[in-house]
Order: sequence, then C-alpha cells, then structure tokens
Amino acid sequence: MGMISGAKAIAICLKKQKVKYVFGIVGVPVTPIAEELQKAGVRFIAMRNEQAASYAAQAASYLLGTPQGCLVVSGPGVTNAISGLANAKINKWPMFLIGGASPSYQSKMGAFQEEKQLESVAPFVKFYASIDSTERIPFFIEKAIRNSLFGEPGATYLDAPSDIIDGEVDEEIIDAMPELAEPPKSQASDEMIDKTIKLLQESKRPLIIIGKGMAWARAEKELRSLVDLLQMPFLPTPMGKGVVDDSHELNVSPARTLALREADVILLLGARLNWMLHFGKPPRFKDDVKIIQLDISAEDIGDNIPTEITLLGDGVNIIRQLTTKLEKEKISFKKQDAWFSQLEEKIASNKEQIDSMLSDNSEKMNYYHAFSVIKDLLPTDAIVVSEGANTMDIGRTQMLHSTPRKRLDAGTHGTMGVGLGFAIAAALAEPDKRVIAVEGDSAFGFSGMEVDTACRYDLPIIFIIFNNGGIGSGFDNKRDKKGEENVSALSHTAHYETMAEAFGGDGYFAQNMDEFRDALSTALSKSNTSVINVIIDPMADRKKQEFAWNRRDKMD
Repeated sequence: MGMISGAKAIAICLKKQKVKYVFGIVGVPVTPIAEELQKAGVRFIAMRNEQAASYAAQAASYLLGTPQGCLVVSGPGVTNAISGLANAKINKWPMFLIGGASPSYQSKMGAFQEEKQLESVAPFVKFYASIDSTERIPFFIEKAIRNSLFGEPGATYLDAPSDIIDGEVDEEIIDAMPELAEPPKSQASDEMIDKTIKLLQESKRPLIIIGKGMAWARAEKELRSLVDLLQMPFLPTPMGKGVVDDSHELNVSPARTLALREADVILLLGARLNWMLHFGKPPRFKDDVKIIQLDISAEDIGDNIPTEITLLGDGVNIIRQLTTKLEKEKISFKKQDAWFSQLEEKIASNKEQIDSMLSDNSEKMNYYHAFSVIKDLLPTDAIVVSEGANTMDIGRTQMLHSTPRKRLDAGTHGTMGVGLGFAIAAALAEPDKRVIAVEGDSAFGFSGMEVDTACRYDLPIIFIIFNNGGIGSGFDNKRDKKGEENVSALSHTAHYETMAEAFGGDGYFAQNMDEFRDALSTALSKSNTSVINVIIDPMADRKKQEFAWNRRDKMD
C-alpha cells in the first residue's frame, strides 16, 4: 500500500459504499474527485446546472434504493444545489451532496468562492460536516451515506476543502473502510395490529391511502395481498401510483373527493396529511374520521389531526404483520355495498365529464386530447416523469401505472424544474425502461439545457412539452411577448423541439392529435433523445373541481 490523493480516497470510499452514480459539474476544486470517480467505477454524469444535478441524485437514489450523489464546486455551486437538498428532505428521499470548499488554511480570509456552506445547507439535511483530515475521509463518507439511508431517508452534506482533495493519505486506511450494513427495519406492536384489524372491521366506509413511502419501502407485493384480503377501496397519492395496480377494481381515484370526504376510517400508508391531502381537515374529510397511520417516522405521526392507531416502522414488515394475522385467524371483511355503490356512481359521473372533453372536436388540442395519445402509445413499463401545473395534475388522473416507482413528479414540495434531472436519473437507473417526461412549457424552461446532457449520454428519453404559452391557463386574449399584459404569459410560438436538434437528438412539432400521434410513434421507434413540442389550446383547463387543489381557507 502507498499514499494516494484525497480525491482518490473519496472515490474509493464511495465505490465501497455501493454508489453507482454521482451527478454534478466539475471545476475548482472538485475536478480531481470526478476524474477519480470514473477510474474507480463510479459513473460521473456531467450536468449543465447544479440544481438539476441534485434533483437527479435524489431520483436515482429513490429508484435504486440506495443513496446516490451530487458533486459541485464551492460557493455558488453549493448554493445552486440547495434546492435539491430541500426537495429530498420534503420527499424523504436519500441523497448526498459533496461540495468543494476553500482551503481550510484560508478560512475567513475571503478565499475564492468562500461561503458559509455548512450553515447554508443545515436546514435541509440530516447530517452535515466538513472533512477535517484525509485520514478521516472514510469516517465522514460512511456517516454521510448511513445517515442518508437509515431511519427516515433524507439528504446529507460534506464539505471537501481543496487541501483535503489535494492532500495525501495512506491507502491502507481507506482499504480498511467497512461496507455499509443493511438498514435496521422495525415493526409495530401486536397490540397495534389487533387494534387496527378491529377498527377496520367496525368501519362502514373504510379507505386505504397509499403514499410514496410504500413505494420507497418496496412493499408492493405485500400491499397487493393486503388489499385483496381487506377488499377495501384504495386511493394512491401521485407517486404512490402503481404500488397496487391502478387498474385494480378497488382503486377509487376517479372518485377521490367523495372517498376522502365520506370515509369514516382511513388506513394511511406511507403518506402524510399535508397540503396534498388537505391536512385531513373538514370539509375535505369528515370531522370525526379515524386515522390508522403507518409511517417510518415517529415525528410525522398525528400531524394536523390526532391518529387513532399508530403503526410505526417498516412498511413491508408491518403489512406482513397485518396479512399474517388476517390469514391465521381467518378474519373476513364484508363488502360495504352502499359505500361501493356510492363510489362507483361518482366514478361513472366523472368519467362522463372527461369523455365530453375528449369528444371536443375543436381544432385546438386540450390536455385530455393530448394525454389520450400518450395513453394509447405508452409502453406498459415506461417510467413517466411529469411536471407543470395542469400538465402534471391532469396527467396524474389520465395515465395509469401497473407497477411502482414508475411515476416521478414535483412531489410534496411542488418543485418545478425537477423533470429533466429526474428523467436523466431514471434512464440511467433503469436502462431497460423507456422514459417519457411530460412537461409543461413553463416547467421545462427551468432546466431545459439538460436536453444536452440527455443527448451527450445517448439516453432514450422522450421529452413531451405541452405548450400552452404560459403558466396555468385561460389568458388567450391577454398575451404579448414580454408578458406586460399578463405576467403568466410565455411564448406560444416557441419551437422547443429545435433544442433536441441542436444537441444531436430529434425534434418534432405537433399542432393536432394526428401529428402528435405520428411524432410519438416515431420517437418510440428510436432509441435516442427527442423533444416533441405539442401545441395546447391556451384556454384549455382541467375538469371543474369541487375543491381547490391547494387549501387556503382559514382552519380552526
């Protein structure tokens, strides 16, 4: 064994922790780390913006089930990546960020890109530290990875000062680094399992809500068995789609408002009663609804309304406990005919509304027209990335998923700009799946230059842009190029498809359903990066909602 650089030591340690991908942008002082990562067999993906790189790192972590990383330069590089840390924290996805830093011997002297990086990232991470010696590189790398994954997943951060990166360490110290152990996974008490089954048996209008926490837990096999045993209606959250097949007869997503409003007992699985579920408050929920909450995080139990029963622990373990108890004691549930009839009537009514929008013969495409084309052609195992106001919300209702972790969107933080980074991560993490990113024109603009990244790495991603010329909808008569008459206006005549052509991919322009169908069929027949610019009627909107998507009324 001999002496190696700090950069090489960092790369070797990340490889030993089973890191497959690090996304980022090189520069002083982190370029040597990226070069050593490539030599060590950890793939470095050179992005165009640190924000997109940090989004990609967390999406890859979620899809692969282990923390993947982001590497950025000091100062502005770190601050640009903070949005990704915040998004990972709110979504409870693991990732780690390594930021270059000024030499430790120049601290507080006004060094190049010197910044309060530790203080800046602190609100958004589970663990942060500055690597203080080359000998302690293994300690800090292991701790950052472990903290990101164990317990409630989240982001971690390491400062890598340039003198650490350029310094030397005995390779024997690095070689002795232990690999990360399997995360501990707890289960609920027998008492809570018994109480859960009793309360569900007493319920007249039960509902199961499936959150993305169950997708992260890889609980799909166990949960599908439980749903079939319970024979109770279920409602997936956007990224909980596919944990149980969306086409399952017990999925009541088309009657979401009614299901939430009338349920008397809710089995809340890996989801939170935050803004996405209207905080669990009336009038969206019954004022006396009883919540059975399964979550990995004790801090999230009972948020906003009291929890009747707590199931604290790992999703797979707890669902197995429930199914084992049900099967062993041959407990059966009588189908609540009145409850199902009520839900089925609402589903049929909502379907009629959507069918009427699909039958609109206007020359201008609405969202439902465009999504019908995607639904007809989408491969069953494709990964769908979606962002944009109406584009994402309507797409959630129109695009079905039969398997988990096949939908990535703006998530709990409602973050616009995640789409291209997520799509790049998905194409790398699951190279045998087709990735379709359906973007609003506004959302695409946040990170559109990452089309270059997709083209450079020959990723078979199809970026579909629903171009309605602005943020939201309904401003056809108040439009100008500068947005001076309407602050939400963007260019409806923009030819976004030419971006793909500029970087070596394919671009398509579609103004009606036939053109869109031809473009998507052609793109799917190829294995390169493409952008399809789909012109949507600026006045197009989603079907009328009983409640606003984001509750803003005063709550007692």
